[in-house]
Amino acid sequence: MSAPLIDAIIKAENTEQRQVAADALAAFAKSEGLVKSVAIIDSLNPLLENKKSVPHREGALLALGSLATTFGQAGEPFLIPQMPKVFELYSDKMVVVREAASVASKAIMSLPTRYAVRLLLPVIFHAIKESKWYSKIGALDILSGLTFSAPQQISAALSDIIPIVSEAMWDSKPEVRDQATKTITDCFNVVGNPDLISSIPYLVGCINRPEEAAECIHQLAATTFVTTVEEPTLAIMCPLLVRGLAERTPSIQRQTAVIIDNMCKLVENPAHAQQFLPKLLPGLDRMIEIGASPELRSVAERARSTLVRVGGGEPGSKDQVVIIAYSVSAAEVLEVLKAKAAFVKEDTFSAALFAYVSTLCAELIASRNFEKDAWVASVVPYLTVVGSDAETAALAAELNAFYVDFDAKNALNNAAVEDVEEGELLCDCEFSLAYGGMILLNKTRLNLRRGQRYGLCGPNGVG
Repeated sequence: MSAPLIDAIIKAENTEQRQVAADALAAFAKSEGLVKSVAIIDSLNPLLENKKSVPHREGALLALGSLATTFGQAGEPFLIPQMPKVFELYSDKMVVVREAASVASKAIMSLPTRYAVRLLLPVIFHAIKESKWYSKIGALDILSGLTFSAPQQISAALSDIIPIVSEAMWDSKPEVRDQATKTITDCFNVVGNPDLISSIPYLVGCINRPEEAAECIHQLAATTFVTTVEEPTLAIMCPLLVRGLAERTPSIQRQTAVIIDNMCKLVENPAHAQQFLPKLLPGLDRMIEIGASPELRSVAERARSTLVRVGGGEPGSKDQVVIIAYSVSAAEVLEVLKAKAAFVKEDTFSAALFAYVSTLCAELIASRNFEKDAWVASVVPYLTVVGSDAETAALAAELNAFYVDFDAKNALNNAAVEDVEEGELLCDCEFSLAYGGMILLNKTRLNLRRGQRYGLCGPNGVG
């Protein structure tokens, strides 16, 4: 029985003894197995909510941390739901409870695979927006940690992260503002666009100090963009560009439109630009309508044309390109998972595991990640509790193959251009070329064969 071990945690005389008792509880839980230990995790909830007893709250937090360390990823589906309570206790009046909350949160949040970031963000966002200031700092610190453990996934989620963290940069508590500034800097650094590396301090600074936006725009207008622009780059640039379009100074408006035009020429995937059309088009339309000079209106029209083109067409029009051919919900994945996991006995425990795994797999599908390793990491660690290593590995491979085939049948694919020229192949490469702040060629395919004649054609002013 776990009750005496929980009592020992509560009755311990100090934090050190309480940690020893928590480790003893985790060791007992390990010997009982995860199936029986879910009840132990649930039994800690009343302790976490006990407002009158410091040992109850501190002990429950230390126990959660020990259980996370003991069970590893297998316990993740049952420990992650405890995080809202843990974040809340970051703001406890007692220092020992706050420190225990930090221990518990870091132990639990270190468990998830990097493919689970999208599942963790709502919990973190809620703590940043709704909690007391100590809890906000804790949640922001956890988010900073994810930029190092899952940079690619944080990069893909920047359009959701930036508005939340930017708001925290204006919090009434200076400690929250400082942590939010550090966190958003860490988030910006995962983008990895070499054209923007030197500008990141300015991009962060103009969120803190809007009066610096004009100077930041002036600097970026002198930047020659040559690297392919993807969604993360647009996500960190969009707030500044929206502000630049709203400036009253015509020169700043013009520079902002030039930046949009130059950057959008380097967008290859319409899906990356499409979500930013509603944010940027109103400012450009206003410039076109009431711009101070014909030249300013012309620059705005050019930027708008480029933005709409790379974004798949005019929003809401019948000609707009459909970016996503299909979507798959977690509920749909769950049905497929149940059908293929015949070796698992259906009960409340396996239902919780299946719900968690199907959500992870749905996120992989949404991000179009069909790498086998990603699917193995999202299935095997959680289901080995209810199946053998061989069974769970085979299930992961089968699920992966099923959705690879599903994607091939349902995704919008652009057929590759067939090379029909004859002769010895002399050159087959891809390159970009920029000069004087202008993008002349972006990821252009150069294919040359012996015996053929080639020429470069373009209108005046193309470079």
